[in-house]
Amino acid sequence: ADLLSLCGDMDQIGFYAMEVWGGATFDTCMRFLREDPWERLRLFKKNLPNTKTSMLIRGQSLVGYRHYPDDIVEKFITFAHKNGMDVFRIFDVLDDLRNLEVPIKVAKKTGARVQGQILYTKSPVHSTEKYIQQAQAMEKMGVDDVVFEDMAGLMSPFDAQELFTPLTKILKVPLHLHCHCTSGMALMTYLKAIEIGVTAVDTAMSPLAMGTSQPATET
Repeated sequence: ADLLSLCGDMDQIGFYAMEVWGGATFDTCMRFLREDPWERLRLFKKNLPNTKTSMLIRGQSLVGYRHYPDDIVEKFITFAHKNGMDVFRIFDVLDDLRNLEVPIKVAKKTGARVQGQILYTKSPVHSTEKYIQQAQAMEKMGVDDVVFEDMAGLMSPFDAQELFTPLTKILKVPLHLHCHCTSGMALMTYLKAIEIGVTAVDTAMSPLAMGTSQPATET
Protein backbone atom coordinates (compact mmCIF):
# COMPACT_ATOMS: atom_id res chain seq x y z
CA ALA A 1 0.00 0.00 0.00
CA ASP A 2 2.84 2.42 0.78
CA LEU A 3 4.48 1.80 -2.59
CA LEU A 4 1.27 1.96 -4.60
CA SER A 5 0.55 5.43 -3.21
CA LEU A 6 3.76 6.64 -4.90
CA CYS A 7 3.17 5.09 -8.31
CA GLY A 8 1.24 8.02 -9.80
CA ASP A 9 4.10 10.46 -9.22
CA MET A 10 6.89 7.97 -10.01
CA ASP A 11 5.22 7.06 -13.29
CA GLN A 12 5.48 10.67 -14.50
CA ILE A 13 9.21 11.12 -13.85
CA GLY A 14 10.34 9.45 -17.05
CA PHE A 15 12.39 6.49 -15.83
CA TYR A 16 13.52 4.00 -18.44
CA ALA A 17 12.30 1.27 -16.07
CA MET A 18 11.50 0.77 -12.40
CA GLU A 19 12.72 -2.33 -10.58
CA VAL A 20 9.66 -3.56 -8.72
CA TRP A 21 10.04 -7.32 -8.32
CA GLY A 22 12.38 -10.27 -8.18
CA GLY A 23 15.35 -11.03 -5.98
CA ALA A 24 14.62 -10.70 -2.27
CA THR A 25 11.35 -8.81 -2.79
CA PHE A 26 9.65 -12.07 -3.76
CA ASP A 27 10.28 -14.00 -0.56
CA THR A 28 10.02 -10.85 1.59
CA CYS A 29 6.38 -10.66 0.46
CA MET A 30 5.75 -14.23 1.50
CA ARG A 31 7.91 -14.56 4.63
CA PHE A 32 7.38 -11.21 6.32
CA LEU A 33 4.51 -9.27 4.72
CA ARG A 34 2.16 -12.21 4.15
CA GLU A 35 1.40 -10.78 0.70
CA ASP A 36 1.03 -12.43 -2.69
CA PRO A 37 4.06 -11.42 -4.79
CA TRP A 38 2.15 -12.08 -8.02
CA GLU A 39 -0.65 -9.75 -6.98
CA ARG A 40 2.01 -7.14 -6.13
CA LEU A 41 3.40 -7.40 -9.66
CA ARG A 42 -0.04 -7.06 -11.25
CA LEU A 43 -0.82 -3.99 -9.14
CA PHE A 44 2.47 -2.32 -10.04
CA LYS A 45 1.87 -2.91 -13.73
CA LYS A 46 -1.65 -1.49 -13.47
CA ASN A 47 -0.42 1.62 -11.66
CA LEU A 48 2.64 2.29 -13.85
CA PRO A 49 1.10 2.61 -17.33
CA ASN A 50 3.94 4.78 -18.70
CA THR A 51 6.96 3.04 -17.20
CA LYS A 52 8.52 -0.36 -17.88
CA THR A 53 8.67 -2.79 -14.97
CA SER A 54 11.97 -4.53 -14.28
CA MET A 55 13.11 -7.46 -12.16
CA LEU A 56 16.27 -9.27 -11.16
CA ILE A 57 16.62 -13.01 -11.80
CA ARG A 58 19.41 -15.09 -10.23
CA GLY A 59 19.97 -17.17 -13.34
CA GLN A 60 18.88 -20.76 -12.89
CA SER A 61 17.96 -19.94 -9.26
CA LEU A 62 15.25 -17.45 -10.33
CA VAL A 63 14.23 -15.70 -7.08
CA GLY A 64 15.23 -18.60 -4.84
CA TYR A 65 18.42 -19.93 -3.32
CA ARG A 66 19.09 -23.09 -5.31
CA HIS A 67 19.05 -24.11 -8.96
CA TYR A 68 15.66 -25.08 -10.39
CA PRO A 69 14.91 -27.41 -13.33
CA ASP A 70 14.56 -25.91 -16.81
CA ASP A 71 10.78 -26.44 -16.90
CA ILE A 72 10.34 -24.44 -13.66
CA VAL A 73 12.55 -21.67 -15.06
CA GLU A 74 10.47 -21.56 -18.23
CA LYS A 75 7.13 -21.48 -16.39
CA PHE A 76 8.24 -18.82 -13.91
CA ILE A 77 9.63 -16.39 -16.50
CA THR A 78 6.69 -16.95 -18.87
CA PHE A 79 4.13 -16.20 -16.17
CA ALA A 80 6.15 -13.27 -14.81
CA HIS A 81 5.92 -11.68 -18.26
CA LYS A 82 2.20 -12.45 -18.55
CA ASN A 83 1.58 -10.84 -15.17
CA GLY A 84 3.30 -7.59 -16.11
CA MET A 85 7.08 -7.89 -16.22
CA ASP A 86 8.71 -5.96 -19.09
CA VAL A 87 12.46 -6.20 -18.41
CA PHE A 88 14.35 -9.24 -17.10
CA ARG A 89 17.83 -8.61 -15.71
CA ILE A 90 19.54 -11.98 -15.45
CA PHE A 91 22.81 -12.83 -13.69
CA ASP A 92 24.70 -15.67 -12.00
CA VAL A 93 26.44 -15.16 -8.65
CA LEU A 94 29.66 -16.71 -10.01
CA ASP A 95 29.29 -15.21 -13.50
CA ASP A 96 28.88 -18.76 -14.83
CA LEU A 97 27.25 -18.12 -18.20
CA ARG A 98 25.96 -21.71 -18.37
CA ASN A 99 23.39 -20.80 -15.71
CA LEU A 100 22.10 -17.96 -17.88
CA GLU A 101 21.47 -19.83 -21.12
CA VAL A 102 17.96 -21.13 -20.35
CA PRO A 103 16.65 -18.01 -18.55
CA ILE A 104 17.87 -15.73 -21.36
CA LYS A 105 16.43 -18.00 -24.06
CA VAL A 106 13.04 -18.19 -22.32
CA ALA A 107 12.88 -14.46 -21.55
CA LYS A 108 13.70 -13.62 -25.18
CA LYS A 109 10.93 -15.97 -26.30
CA THR A 110 8.35 -14.02 -24.26
CA GLY A 111 9.19 -10.83 -26.14
CA ALA A 112 10.45 -9.03 -23.04
CA ARG A 113 13.61 -6.94 -22.94
CA VAL A 114 16.46 -9.08 -21.64
CA GLN A 115 19.50 -7.74 -19.82
CA GLY A 116 22.57 -9.83 -19.11
CA GLN A 117 24.32 -8.76 -15.92
CA ILE A 118 27.99 -9.24 -15.07
CA LEU A 119 29.11 -8.90 -11.45
CA TYR A 120 32.11 -6.61 -11.05
CA THR A 121 34.88 -7.12 -8.53
CA LYS A 122 38.64 -6.87 -8.24
CA SER A 123 40.95 -9.86 -7.93
CA PRO A 124 43.97 -11.37 -9.69
CA VAL A 125 41.64 -13.15 -12.17
CA HIS A 126 39.10 -10.39 -12.79
CA SER A 127 40.83 -8.46 -15.55
CA THR A 128 39.46 -5.96 -18.05
CA GLU A 129 40.10 -8.53 -20.78
CA LYS A 130 38.05 -11.12 -18.88
CA TYR A 131 35.12 -8.74 -18.49
CA ILE A 132 35.23 -7.84 -22.18
CA GLN A 133 35.12 -11.55 -23.07
CA GLN A 134 32.11 -12.08 -20.79
CA ALA A 135 30.28 -9.09 -22.24
CA GLN A 136 30.89 -10.33 -25.79
CA ALA A 137 29.67 -13.81 -24.81
CA MET A 138 26.48 -12.32 -23.38
CA GLU A 139 25.90 -10.33 -26.53
CA LYS A 140 26.18 -13.55 -28.53
CA MET A 141 23.57 -15.12 -26.21
CA GLY A 142 21.12 -12.52 -27.49
CA VAL A 143 20.73 -10.06 -24.61
CA ASP A 144 19.37 -6.60 -25.41
CA ASP A 145 21.62 -4.83 -22.88
CA VAL A 146 24.81 -5.71 -21.01
CA VAL A 147 24.81 -4.55 -17.38
CA PHE A 148 27.77 -4.33 -15.01
CA GLU A 149 26.86 -4.50 -11.33
CA ASP A 150 29.42 -3.16 -8.89
CA MET A 151 27.72 -4.51 -5.78
CA ALA A 152 30.64 -3.76 -3.41
CA GLY A 153 31.27 -0.21 -4.67
CA LEU A 154 34.80 -1.03 -5.84
CA MET A 155 34.72 0.55 -9.32
CA SER A 156 36.60 3.85 -9.45
CA PRO A 157 36.06 6.42 -12.21
CA PHE A 158 39.33 5.32 -13.79
CA ASP A 159 38.30 1.66 -13.63
CA ALA A 160 35.16 2.66 -15.51
CA GLN A 161 37.24 4.46 -18.10
CA GLU A 162 39.51 1.44 -18.61
CA LEU A 163 36.58 -0.98 -18.94
CA PHE A 164 33.92 0.98 -20.81
CA THR A 165 36.10 2.84 -23.33
CA PRO A 166 36.83 -0.37 -25.30
CA LEU A 167 33.42 -1.93 -24.58
CA THR A 168 31.48 0.99 -26.09
CA LYS A 169 33.41 0.40 -29.30
CA ILE A 170 33.16 -3.41 -29.30
CA LEU A 171 29.55 -4.05 -28.27
CA LYS A 172 26.55 -3.32 -30.47
CA VAL A 173 24.09 -3.45 -27.54
CA PRO A 174 23.72 -0.70 -24.90
CA LEU A 175 25.75 -0.76 -21.69
CA HIS A 176 24.20 -0.18 -18.27
CA LEU A 177 25.95 0.36 -14.93
CA HIS A 178 24.76 -0.43 -11.40
CA CYS A 179 26.99 0.75 -8.54
CA HIS A 180 26.62 0.88 -4.78
CA CYS A 181 27.94 3.88 -2.83
CA THR A 182 29.71 1.84 -0.15
CA SER A 183 33.15 3.32 -0.89
CA GLY A 184 31.86 6.79 -1.78
CA MET A 185 32.99 6.61 -5.43
CA ALA A 186 29.77 5.70 -7.22
CA LEU A 187 28.61 9.22 -8.14
CA MET A 188 31.98 10.04 -9.73
CA THR A 189 32.07 6.65 -11.43
CA TYR A 190 28.60 7.22 -12.90
CA LEU A 191 29.58 10.61 -14.32
CA LYS A 192 32.72 9.18 -15.91
CA ALA A 193 30.80 6.19 -17.33
CA ILE A 194 28.12 8.45 -18.81
CA GLU A 195 30.77 10.64 -20.45
CA ILE A 196 32.31 7.54 -22.01
CA GLY A 197 28.98 6.35 -23.44
CA VAL A 198 27.25 4.11 -20.90
CA THR A 199 23.55 4.30 -21.79
CA ALA A 200 21.86 3.97 -18.38
CA VAL A 201 22.68 3.95 -14.67
CA ASP A 202 20.68 2.63 -11.72
CA THR A 203 19.65 5.01 -8.94
CA ALA A 204 17.47 5.08 -5.82
CA MET A 205 15.23 7.88 -4.56
CA SER A 206 17.17 9.96 -2.00
CA PRO A 207 15.54 8.64 1.24
CA LEU A 208 16.79 5.17 0.35
CA ALA A 209 19.96 6.14 -1.56
CA MET A 210 23.70 6.45 -0.84
CA GLY A 211 25.41 4.46 1.90
CA THR A 212 25.32 0.84 0.75
CA SER A 213 22.53 1.72 -1.72
CA GLN A 214 22.75 3.32 -5.17
CA PRO A 215 23.44 7.01 -5.91
CA ALA A 216 20.43 9.29 -5.50
CA THR A 217 18.11 9.76 -8.48
CA GLU A 218 17.88 13.48 -7.74
CA THR A 219 21.66 13.89 -8.02
